[in-house]
Amino acid sequence: MYWWGPLVFILAFVLTEFSAWFNHKYIMHGFLWKFHKDHHQPKPGPFEKNDIFFLIYAIPSWLLIMLGIMYDGYFFVWFGFGIAAYGLAYFLFHDVYIHRRFKFMDGLDGPYFMAIRKAHKVHHKERGKHHGSCFGMLIVPMKYYKEAKKAYHLKNKKI
Repeated sequence: MYWWGPLVFILAFVLTEFSAWFNHKYIMHGFLWKFHKDHHQPKPGPFEKNDIFFLIYAIPSWLLIMLGIMYDGYFFVWFGFGIAAYGLAYFLFHDVYIHRRFKFMDGLDGPYFMAIRKAHKVHHKERGKHHGSCFGMLIVPMKYYKEAKKAYHLKNKKI
């Protein structure tokens, strides 16, 4: 194993958060709104057209890992796994924790988790294509974290 592999993994994970913000704001709320619209205006059923966006990251991740292994390009393998890890985090935090598609993460508590939910709630407050905010997932505006931290401490204050 190369010593720099975990650093590339972390770099890819962090860069994918910024890529996701950009794609969410300018692509999903832009020219591909027709696929993202049902996420803001849900209809009954377990799937959304919006679910197709996982391919934006799954395909490059898979290609980087596969081709990196085939051609001994370990930088690309680590980068591909960093993108894949972000995809897993996205599924767990966005689909499971925030939107409650599954219930196994309902017990998460703490200021950071409260801030993630608040920022996402603010994002979904706008049901249309324009005038949205909070397009990221794991990096939330500091004001929501400060509010959540204050609320968390008040909620857990011992009397």
